[in-house]
Amino acid sequence: MNTGGHVPATQQASVSALGFYVHVPYCSARCGYCDFNTYVPGEDGHRTRQNWLDAATTEIDRAADALGSRRRVETVFVGGGTPTLLPPADLGQVLSQIDDRIGLAVDAEVSVEANPETLNPAVLSGLRAAGFTRISIGMQSADPQVLSVLDRQHTPGGAVRAAELAADAGFEQVSLDLIYGTPGETLSSWRDSLNTALAAGVGHISAYALKVERGTALFRRVRSGEIAGVDDDYAAAAYEIADDLLTEAGLSWYEISNWAMPGQECRHNLGYWRNADWWGIGPGAHSHLAGVRWWNERNPVAWSEALAAGRDPRAGEEQLTEEQLTTELLMLGLRLPAGLSAEQIDAVATSQDWQTTATRLREQGLLLDAEPLRLTRAGRLLADWVTIELLESLS
Repeated sequence: MNTGGHVPATQQASVSALGFYVHVPYCSARCGYCDFNTYVPGEDGHRTRQNWLDAATTEIDRAADALGSRRRVETVFVGGGTPTLLPPADLGQVLSQIDDRIGLAVDAEVSVEANPETLNPAVLSGLRAAGFTRISIGMQSADPQVLSVLDRQHTPGGAVRAAELAADAGFEQVSLDLIYGTPGETLSSWRDSLNTALAAGVGHISAYALKVERGTALFRRVRSGEIAGVDDDYAAAAYEIADDLLTEAGLSWYEISNWAMPGQECRHNLGYWRNADWWGIGPGAHSHLAGVRWWNERNPVAWSEALAAGRDPRAGEEQLTEEQLTTELLMLGLRLPAGLSAEQIDAVATSQDWQTTATRLREQGLLLDAEPLRLTRAGRLLADWVTIELLESLS
């Protein structure tokens, strides 16, 4: 197992497309539903932007040494946290380091996540000048009550205004990210949020079901009975409304929770769902390369101090087993409209139990009748359960 920060020659031989994920772990405040690896001022692990920038560029140097000159970077996604709390010049320095040391493809997709309250014309122009081509703005909802429950800091109209400013700044790809199922939300207010996002004229909309994660402030409020939990029937109805409205507006689903106009799909995220290679930079960032997965120290102090001392910042790694590869093939492949090809199915589905299970799922209206193996819309609502049923048929 490789633990020294260098990829073995047998793994370096691959020349497939490569993505980079860059994690900025800082937020100005913590949203009640968030369980991401983020830190706010005053928390253990919060460091200055210079600490982060120095460590990130050092880690890119280590990645470049490990990768050699055989790869080109097709996509970069800077996420968080709130990356746009940092000056655009800092984020641009990270991009320049990736380009100088490894090489960005001429048509590379370069994305950044942003909260609406951090965006203004100067910031957006700076991001474009730094090389960003795509921006994903956290809207969540247009309902002030929902935003309050989620502890969001922006106003209901802030995300739409930010999207308009992004388009004015020259971003050709702008995404708005929504959440449905928040306690207190109604199907009417959810429909209003979707229509508000569509009125912004963006080419990409993500819609995720709220998950009440253990350890979050929202989890504690639900457990105490202060607010209700997520209702599965409501979430299913909200998803169907989203699919109807977004499809009618010309956005097609290209992953269960993502819809886009033609050519506006997020190429970086498609790399994840297609089990491609990516290298993660930053505290807690995960990477996947040639069947090996590893992850960094979560705490920004531990991560940056390891790099400053010349040590590998990894907290652990694993060689994916055949069973894990099969699980990910099914789990990820079924999330896409193309589903699983006949060749992919033949590689894993050799038992009669598989055929019996697939037939039953088709009869239940969860899988389409013809090859390839694809989910119906009802199947999309139960994608995890469908995947488990198919996996169990292989055992």
